Amino acid sequence: MPYLLLTLTVLFWSGNFVLGRGVHDAIPPIAMSFWRWTIALIIILPFAVKPLKSQWDLIRSHWKIITILAIFSVTIFNSFIYLALQSTMAVNAILVNAMTPIFIVLFSWIGFKDKITLLQTCGVIISFFGLLWIISNGNLRNLMPVQFVRGDLWTLAAAVSWAMYSILLRKRPEKMSPICFLTSIIIIGLFFLFPFYLWEIHTGETIRLTRTSVFSVLYVAVFPSVLAYMFWNKAVGIIGASKAGIFIHLMPVFGVIMAYIFLGERLRSYHIAGICLIFSGIYLTTIHKMRPLKNGN
Repeated sequence: MPYLLLTLTVLFWSGNFVLGRGVHDAIPPIAMSFWRWTIALIIILPFAVKPLKSQWDLIRSHWKIITILAIFSVTIFNSFIYLALQSTMAVNAILVNAMTPIFIVLFSWIGFKDKITLLQTCGVIISFFGLLWIISNGNLRNLMPVQFVRGDLWTLAAAVSWAMYSILLRKRPEKMSPICFLTSIIIIGLFFLFPFYLWEIHTGETIRLTRTSVFSVLYVAVFPSVLAYMFWNKAVGIIGASKAGIFIHLMPVFGVIMAYIFLGERLRSYHIAGICLIFSGIYLTTIHKMRPLKNGN
């Protein structure tokens, strides 16, 4: 079950990257992030009112860690991704974002002394190599001319932010319901995001309302926001952040498949080879018997 949840999460995030780049001229980055989470909050709030009331004491006593998690995820991560997609190509964003599993393993080891086996290390390396194989069209020399721009630094910062969020999930209140936790971080995250949204409007950046822009915001509000966050939080609570993080390498796999199905692009041999390497790496990383973790990791 956690592996299915992680796979769906990455599928939804892949769509988020595609739409984020596709509508970057019509929707400013902070506006995209703000309205994404505002609509997500409107969707889940009717179901969250009772849990919020019944667990208010729990929220109040753990407000510090909830606030930190909200800032890393809702406020920073998505905003930085959309800022990155203003100036960088999708291939660059995917490549830099693929560093997230490495950051998760590294930060887990530094901050919490988590152990990673040799087999898991090999799995991460193999999976990352498969990702590079797809991006480079089956020739790693093709990576050399890739020019990194300011947007890639935003993506790198977003990857670090998501890694921090993932490893700190172990600190969230154990008894807090998933919908209560998600609603709490959305509300707090929006609170810190709102001043930046006002600043963006002040600079003259506003949304151009079209059918495409409205559909895009609704998609990212429902799938990469509400569903993906609940799926990710649940899966990390079962198998831990280090194992969950490797699934981010599936993003280019879904990108290739989506392009093949919806855009009619050809599925080439290096795509298949890269996909096989990624799945092999995921298998090696998750081969050990799962044990539920007490505090989310």
